[in-house]
Amino acid sequence: MKTDILIVGGGLSGLALAYQLEQAGKDYIVIESRARLGGRIHAHIHDQDQSKQYYDLGPSWFWDGQRRMAKLIDDLNLSTFMQYAQGELCYEDEQGNVQKGQGYASMAGSYRIKGGIIQLIDSIREKLPTSKCLSDHTALSFEQNETGITTTIKDKHQHTISIHSEKVVLALPPRVAAETLSYNPALSAKTIKAMQAIPTWMAGHAKVIATYAKPFWRTANLSGDAMSRLGPMVEIHDASPQEGGPYALFGFVGVPPHIRQQHPDELLKATRAQLTRLFGEEANHPIDVVLQDWAFEKETATDLDHQPLNHHPRYGLTAPLQNLWDGRLLLGSTETASDFGGYLEGALEAAEQVLAKL
Repeated sequence: MKTDILIVGGGLSGLALAYQLEQAGKDYIVIESRARLGGRIHAHIHDQDQSKQYYDLGPSWFWDGQRRMAKLIDDLNLSTFMQYAQGELCYEDEQGNVQKGQGYASMAGSYRIKGGIIQLIDSIREKLPTSKCLSDHTALSFEQNETGITTTIKDKHQHTISIHSEKVVLALPPRVAAETLSYNPALSAKTIKAMQAIPTWMAGHAKVIATYAKPFWRTANLSGDAMSRLGPMVEIHDASPQEGGPYALFGFVGVPPHIRQQHPDELLKATRAQLTRLFGEEANHPIDVVLQDWAFEKETATDLDHQPLNHHPRYGLTAPLQNLWDGRLLLGSTETASDFGGYLEGALEAAEQVLAKL
């Protein structure tokens, strides 16, 4: 199999690049090791009475000033709405004492996409030929030769295939690219070290979503926002759809990854108890409670990502990560974007940067 450009990774950065190459009439193939496209963009789907609602398991928001997101949403004819921000915030101290009226929604002014962020992925996918987007295809190794790069791939049937391309774009977290793929000739120790030094944004986190028939917190003049010093969730927000129910609350889990992995049932039980402390007895009767733990998705996180981040990293491509294999091997995940690294906008910025080099 041959192509001009092989994109490894079917998340937003990889698909956005494919979308632009498709519009330009260029030859490319996207491969994705998961059975689904989207990468860190994923959704819990509530399907009842032939009506579906989507709840973001990965990123949820974008903001004013992110021009690439605004343009893509407009191009794809998607609808947006503001994060629910009416009512007061709750605060829980180390002993589980709950105080209300401690400020207002911390994410006020943030935008969401009707139908969830997954609509970006689904809408781009619909505009790309099926033959050019291969899910369940896992890259194993890359070999540089005189005419380009030969990539060895394993498909869902465990068959090994090869794709020869002039260039390869690694649209996946640099740490994953450094630790799970092999290169011939080997990348320099300095390059591998630089890739491993880039934290994968949100890779060590877990997110819990609880859905309800009614938005009882709203009728109690609460925004759904909460901050907790006790946990297990340290930050909570309203995750309801723009219109209708089920309504939802979601929270970022503050428990370390290894404890989450060992005690998932206890974690969900403690989550329900926390929601009940914060929002009352109605919170103890959800339709669903879903845990998405990104720390143990091998396509997203490595062991290095299990260490908590105390600040937003400074992203971008350092010198050891540029002009790899004479410019034939390029990095293109959101972590490579210098201005909006880590964000959805950063994924689009990364695609834009790669396109300019291609």
